[in-house]
Amino acid sequence: MTDGPVMSDDFTPDQKRYLEGFMSGMQSARTARGLAPLGSGAGSAASAPAGPDKEHLAAQARTVAAGGKLSDPEKWKAAEHPFDAYARFKTQAESGAYPKPDDNFRWRYHGLFYVAPAQNSYMCRLRIPNGILTHWQFAGVADLAERLGGGYAHVTTRANLQVREITAENAPGFIEGLSDLGLTAKGSGADNIRNVTGSATAGIDPLELLDTRPHARAWHHHILNDRSLYGLPRKFNVAFDGAGSIATLEDTNDIGFQAVEVIEGASFEAQPVAPGIWYRLALGGITGHKDLARDTGVIVAPSDAVAVADAVIRIFTANANRADRNKARLKYILDDWGFDRFLTAVEEKLGRRLVRIDAAFVAPRPAYDRLAHVGVHRQAQPGLNWIGVALPVGKLTVAQMRVIAAIARDCGDGDIRLTVWQNLLISGVPDARIDDVLANLQAAGLSAETSALRAGLIACTGATGCKFAAAHTKEDALAIAAHCEPRMTLEQPVNIHLTGCHNSCAQHYIGDIGLIGAKVPVNEEGDTVPGYDVYVGGGYGVDGGIARAFREKIKAEEAPAVVEAILQVWQGHRAAPEESFVAFARRHDIEALRALVAQTGEAA
Repeated sequence: MTDGPVMSDDFTPDQKRYLEGFMSGMQSARTARGLAPLGSGAGSAASAPAGPDKEHLAAQARTVAAGGKLSDPEKWKAAEHPFDAYARFKTQAESGAYPKPDDNFRWRYHGLFYVAPAQNSYMCRLRIPNGILTHWQFAGVADLAERLGGGYAHVTTRANLQVREITAENAPGFIEGLSDLGLTAKGSGADNIRNVTGSATAGIDPLELLDTRPHARAWHHHILNDRSLYGLPRKFNVAFDGAGSIATLEDTNDIGFQAVEVIEGASFEAQPVAPGIWYRLALGGITGHKDLARDTGVIVAPSDAVAVADAVIRIFTANANRADRNKARLKYILDDWGFDRFLTAVEEKLGRRLVRIDAAFVAPRPAYDRLAHVGVHRQAQPGLNWIGVALPVGKLTVAQMRVIAAIARDCGDGDIRLTVWQNLLISGVPDARIDDVLANLQAAGLSAETSALRAGLIACTGATGCKFAAAHTKEDALAIAAHCEPRMTLEQPVNIHLTGCHNSCAQHYIGDIGLIGAKVPVNEEGDTVPGYDVYVGGGYGVDGGIARAFREKIKAEEAPAVVEAILQVWQGHRAAPEESFVAFARRHDIEALRALVAQTGEAA
C-alpha cells in the first residue's frame, strides 16, 4: 500500500506508461472477442480509463504498474464486463451450454451460479432488500421455481432466497421472470455488494430504535443504478440493524450500521451532537477470516448512511488487493492502514468530517430475543402479531411457499419477511387470526414452534448443491437435531452452525458450536470421508467473538454424538442454570473443555 489514500485519477509518469501497456492489453483482449474499445482508448501515454468502470480499471492498472499480477477474475472483468455480455449469455443458454470458468464468474453478476459437479445446473440468488417481499412476489418465485427450477427454494443467511436446479435453457427465463415480479438477481454474486440486510421486524417491533427499511431500500436502489458499484475487488456486505428483537448479525458485515441512542452531552469538535437515534458505524466484519466488524467511534445520521457507505466502497475499490483474492476484503485494508487513516480517506472522499463521539454518550442497546424469529410475538401495532415460521435448515417446497403466500395475503399484512436465521416471518396478523395461521401452517407440514436447538440450527447448502463443500451440511444438521432432541431438553437457545467450506456461508465461527466441513482421512492410502472440524464459544452482538478450535476431523456420522456430549457438559457443569453456553465455554480453557467432554463420552 502507499503512504496515503490513493485516488483513482492520480498517476505518476511511470504509472501512466504502465497504464498505456495495461490498457493496450485489455483492448486487444476485447478486440479478440469482437467487443468495442474501453472508454476513449489508450492512444497516448497519459490516457486513463473512462466510463463507468474507470475506477476499477485504474485500480487494476496501478496493480500492474506496481509489479503485481492480476488475479484471473480481475482479468475477466477487464476483458469483458459481465453486464456487456448478456446477449452472449442468452445465446449460450439457447444452445444448452454451460459456462467455462470465466463466464461462470460473469454470469454470477446476473445472479446465476453454475454449481457443477454438485448439480449440473444453475442456482439463482435473488436480491431482496431488508429481506422483505410481498405475498404475490413470494408466490411468483414459487411459480418460477416449479416451472424453471427444482421445485423448492432455500432461505439464506443473508435473508434472501436461492432457487436451484435451473437448466441452462431455463436460466434467462428465470431471471427475466424475476424482473416481471419486480424482483432482481443483479449483482447477487461474484465481486459485488451482496443482498442488503436489515432488521427482520423493522417497523413492527416494540423494541426497535429505528426502522431500517427505508435505509436498506435506498442503499439497494443506489447500488442497482450505479454500474461503478459493481466489479469490486471482492464481495462486499452491508447491513442495517435497528436494534430490534431479532439480531441482524450486522457485525459479520464489511459495513455494519447499528442503531443507537445518543444521549445528552455528546460533542464533536467543540460542537454539541444532537441527542436521538443515530447509526453507529462498524467496519471490517468477515467471519470466515475470523474477524467481526469493529466500532469506529463514528456515528452517522440515518439519512446520511447511503453517502457514507458509498464513500467507504470507493476507497475500498481504489485500494484493495487486486492480485491476491485471499487478501482482497476490506478487513485487510483496515489491518494495513489502521482505522484512523481509512476514515480520513473516507472523509476526503465525502468532502467533510465524520462525527465521532465518546462511547459514554451511547446508551446500551436493547437485548436481542434469541427466539423471536420463531413463534407468535406482539407487534408495536395494537392487536397485531408477527409469526415466525420454523423451516428445516431454510428449505421450502413450492407448495409450502404458496401456502405461506396465501396466509400472508388473507391473514396478515401481505408481507413476508426473511431472516438471517434461515426462516421467515408473517407480519400483521390480527389476534383473531392467529389460530387460522397456525392451523394452515400445520396443514402444509410447517410450524411456528420448534425446539431451542432447532431454532438456532443453521446450515449452508453443503455438498448436495455446492462444489466447494466437504460435507452434506443440511442433512447432517438435521441428523444432529434428531439425535440430540430425544436425549436432552434445552432451557436456553443455542446456535449450532454447519458450514461446508472456508467461505463460511453459515458463519460457523459465531456459533455456540460451529462445524466446518473437512475431509477426514480413513487409511494410509489417503482415502477420505466427509466430516468436520468443531469449534466452540463463538458469538455476535454483545457476546461477539470468534469460536475456538475444539476438535479436528471427526467423521460426519460422529458429529451428532460429539455435539450431544458438548451440550451435556454445558448442562451438567454450568455455574448456574442461567449461564449461557457462550459464557460457559469462555469460562474454560479449551483443554479443560475437551477433558470434560471426553469424560462425558466415556460415561455414556
